[in-house]
Order: sequence, then structure tokens, then C-alpha cells
Amino acid sequence: MAALPATVNGYKSILDSLTTAVLVLQDNLKIQYLNPAAESLFETSMTRSQGQPFADSLVDSEDALKTLYAALENGQSYTRREAEFLLPSGARLTVDYSVTPISLDPTELLIEIQPRDRLLRISREEDIISQQETTRILVRGMAHEIKNPLGGIRGAAQLLDRELNDEEQREYTRVIIDEADRLRSLVDRMLGPHKALQLAPTNVHEVLERVRTLLEAESKGRVTFCRDYDPSLPELIGDKEQLIQAFLNIARNAMEAAFENQIDQTNSQPPTITFRTRALRQFTIGHRRYRLVCRVDIIDNGPGIPPDLLQNIFYPMISGRASGTGLGLSITQSIIGQHHGLVECESEPGQTDFIIFLPLEENS
Repeated sequence: MAALPATVNGYKSILDSLTTAVLVLQDNLKIQYLNPAAESLFETSMTRSQGQPFADSLVDSEDALKTLYAALENGQSYTRREAEFLLPSGARLTVDYSVTPISLDPTELLIEIQPRDRLLRISREEDIISQQETTRILVRGMAHEIKNPLGGIRGAAQLLDRELNDEEQREYTRVIIDEADRLRSLVDRMLGPHKALQLAPTNVHEVLERVRTLLEAESKGRVTFCRDYDPSLPELIGDKEQLIQAFLNIARNAMEAAFENQIDQTNSQPPTITFRTRALRQFTIGHRRYRLVCRVDIIDNGPGIPPDLLQNIFYPMISGRASGTGLGLSITQSIIGQHHGLVECESEPGQTDFIIFLPLEENS
């Protein structure tokens, strides 16, 4: 197999650090080089792709191929905006890309690809993080305002309880005390975990397997669990018990949604939950870029989440079920946020996918 041209070899370390996907194609449109950002974008590797036709990476890319051939024939650069690529995996990408002929013998093509989806995702993540911080401030303020009068109500009820001799009347004071305690507990749950993280090397697959075992026991075998794990994932630095709680909150919601679909008889498929893990390279969470990130998908085949509810599901007290408290996903977002990660959700009828991103490097 041909070696990389000197012009590419000389700047390989720079190209490997770019967040823009960069490819070099031979004059027969076979892949000569792709940087890590391109590996992540096309869900492949340099070893697997080198020497393979570029068309194999794009299932229906007639317009893109015409552009590449035109660049070779005319020796001119071309730029295309909002082009759509379909990968062999079925994923669709909306991208801007530029094609530049490299004056070598024979001529090769340098392709720079900027995913529009990624820019939209970063913007959406910034909104989510901003909403999280706003919610956290509001909840803390509300908790303070609620706890103060609650303490007074409970204290007054205790004093009154001691003064009463009639057992029937004391029953009312005990109701006041119990309800004050319940409200205080609810406020504490809204605030989320208040313990410091017990950070240690953690295998995310062990966490998911613990969650699966718990839910299998709860469902008495009525749920089918599918596992699609990436065995190459390294350990992350996290609090194992809190991560179990975070994933359990999502997976339990997924299980209940899958049961709802079966009860409504809108889906002939048995209740199914899929756990999937993947490694992402050069990935941005909020304002920080990480060399390696773990992506965890928890997917159910339930009825889906209504669009008007989807934007608000991580707020406290927001629930799509009459029996729900609306605290589970808020707590999950808080736990994952403490791990410098993020939770997103994509939903349509028949499939809801909660996507958790966790950095695979220690945070300072």
C-alpha cells in the first residue's frame, strides 16, 4: 500500500488535532488518509478504510462523487453547503465540505468536512447546560423558601402535640408532622445528590449490567434486554453507585414506557430495552473538547415522548405519567453533570433514545 505523501506526513500531527474531518483521496477516489475527526464522522478507522473506495463510505452520494471527479478534471476547488451523506450504518449527516486538488503526481484530493449536525448539537448542548444551571439556581432558592416555613410548621405541630391530651386530636398533629417530613424529603430529592462524588476507575459496562440485573428482577423477565457493547472502552473516572442510580432512573422510565406500549396494543413487539456503548474521539461537551468520550444509549420501543414534553423532561416535577414524580431524570442530569457529562433525548413513536455522554479522562 502506498505511503502517505510527504506533504501529509509533515503535517499529520496538526491534522490529527483538528476537529474538522480531513480526508485525502487518490486520483481513483480511494482513501489515502483520514484524520481522527474523519474516523469519528464516518464511523470507521484509518486501518480499515485506507485503500478503500470513498464511495463505500457514502451510500447515496452521486452529487458528491460528481463534485470529486469535476475537481480532478478541472483542477479547481469546490465547496458544497448542507450536503447530505448517508453512511453504511444508516446514519444521515448534513455537512458542509470543500474539495481541493493537491498538485502531486498523480493529483490527489484534499476534502475538508464540517458537520452541520455537530454545530447544531453543540448549540443545543449549550442551551441544555444553561437550562440546567438556571433550574439549579431556581430549585435551590425555592428549597430554601420552602424549608424555612416547613421547619416552623413542624416545630409548632410538635409543641402542640405535647400539649394535647386527647389522642384523637393528637392524630391531626402527627399528620402535620408526617406531611412536613414528606415535603422536606421531596425538596431534598429535587436538589439531587448532595454527597461528594467517590471517584474511582469505573467500568461503564459493569454499571449497565448492574442496572440490567435490577430491572430483570423488577420486571420478572417480561422485558427483553439487548446489549451492544464496545469492548474496547477504557474505564472512566466516576462514582459507580451514583452512575448506577443515574442509569437506573433512565432505564426504569424506559421499562415503564415499553410496558405502556404493550398495554395500549400499539406495538406488537415485546417490551425491549437496548443498552449500547461507543467511544467518540475529539468530542465536545459544552465548551470543552475531550480526546475520548463514552456514549451510552438506552433505547426503548415504547410509544415515544410528545414533542411538547420532550424539551422539558429534565426539569424537576415534569413527568409524562400520572404516577410519576418528575424527579428521576432531573436527578440523572445532575449526576451526569457532576461527572462533566451530558444527557440528551431523541424520541419518535416506537423508539426513545436517551444518550449519555461521559468523558473518558480525569477532570481537574
